[in-house]
Amino acid sequence: MKKNMGTTDRVVRIIIAAVIALLYFTNVITGTLGIVLLVLAGVFLLTSFVSFCPLYAPFGLSTCAVKKQP
Repeated sequence: MKKNMGTTDRVVRIIIAAVIALLYFTNVITGTLGIVLLVLAGVFLLTSFVSFCPLYAPFGLSTCAVKKQP
């Protein structure tokens, strides 16, 4: 897998996942919505750690910085 996520994208996803987890474990969000959001937070964390988003691939999107050729 070729990396297609930049640092900013990864940090934002980790922050969103942490906020969702915090809201879930403090019972602000509960029920089915809470479980769905918790799964989404898990996906955000996983994609952040591997630096690859499967939804970006079909569309050819990448948030990685472009390396300049010397």
